[in-house]
Amino acid sequence: MKKNKNGLKHLLSRKIDWAIFAVFVLTAAVAFYYFFHMYSILPSTRLFKILILVGVVVILLLILIGGAAGGVYWYNRYFQFENQTVGWERVLDRGDGSFTGYKKFGNGFLKYTKDGASNIGSDGKDIWIQSYEMKSPIAAVNDGYAAIADQQGNSIYICDQSGCLGIATTVLPIVKITISAKGVVAAILEDQTASYIYFFRKDGTEMQISMKGVLSGEIGYPLDISLSPDGTMLTGSYMYIEDGTLRSRVAFYNFSEVGKNALNRFVGGFHDIYKESIVPRVQYLDDVYSVAFAQDSISFFSSRDVMSPALLKQVQVTEEIQSVFYSKDYVGVIVAQEGGEYRQRMDVYKPNGDAVFSQEFTYDYTYADIDGDTIFLYNEDSCRVYNRYGNLKYEGPLDFSVSKMIKGSLPNQFLAAGPQAIKEIKLH
Repeated sequence: MKKNKNGLKHLLSRKIDWAIFAVFVLTAAVAFYYFFHMYSILPSTRLFKILILVGVVVILLLILIGGAAGGVYWYNRYFQFENQTVGWERVLDRGDGSFTGYKKFGNGFLKYTKDGASNIGSDGKDIWIQSYEMKSPIAAVNDGYAAIADQQGNSIYICDQSGCLGIATTVLPIVKITISAKGVVAAILEDQTASYIYFFRKDGTEMQISMKGVLSGEIGYPLDISLSPDGTMLTGSYMYIEDGTLRSRVAFYNFSEVGKNALNRFVGGFHDIYKESIVPRVQYLDDVYSVAFAQDSISFFSSRDVMSPALLKQVQVTEEIQSVFYSKDYVGVIVAQEGGEYRQRMDVYKPNGDAVFSQEFTYDYTYADIDGDTIFLYNEDSCRVYNRYGNLKYEGPLDFSVSKMIKGSLPNQFLAAGPQAIKEIKLH
């Protein structure tokens, strides 16, 4: 039988942690012996004895602080929960065909449906409700701002934590949207001959910025776009035709004042690294780092030089990519494995492309999410929770259909939301 290399690695890591703890205890014991020995042989004066007692007290305090810190470290890294209880539950009024999905919004959720959206707090209560009518709603969230658009329709609702700020109206059908942490929205629109990227302020008014792209043109056809949190940079994945062959590129545009110095605000493009691979998703993680997910690779970029974004690292992926997930601190991919003991592998990286961990597993999940440093895998009736070390923190059943999971207010809590209910789940 094939050995679990990840399990051996985690076991070795635990042994190293215990070895460090043993050295700490041994050092404390030697220090105690030294102080008590000095206490017995030093001159019997008040000053010397006070100094010795102060030293003992200091060492005791250091042991307590070190022990507490070590306990917290061990708890966060290794402790695995075995049971769950429900802290609170909200049964939703409607669980019909109008439901579409959830996004994390603040400490709670943005719930969006065909007939409206709502901002639901971490206590399960509505903060605001916005009514509308859409045939196929899509949503994008960035920090405290959210946008809900009617895909193939013509309206975009732009909101913050307090409610709807404005409504953008388009002439052409909407394909995709992205939003910055300042409330600026970029939308891919299309007609029968070309695609366009338009920009809107948070009050819904159109900005005097737009880009046109066609497959046979210099730019190409946009598959996906993402705005940086400050709204000044945009990265996009494009398909274009070259010598009769369909190719892909990732491009960067600068819409700040300094970006006016670049032709069409274009400041960087990468196409040779993709050859014939399609890049279906791009994402700005923060104002510096961005990532592009191709069919066979993950590319990590830096916009530290806003006029010349750079490729930091490209990780080749030879297996079939099943899922991708990301936060501002981590990027993850789950691939299918064949012929081994485990059917899947989860690889997690830092924004600069450095590897964090690689964990093999077998689990029939439907959704893969990350919230901060906590990774959630779940399906219709069960879930798994991993930490940033790749350790399994919890595995257990779910008694209702779940569409989104996020962290709760405490390390042993998470929130689970579905069409019929939202629950706070406590692990123990």
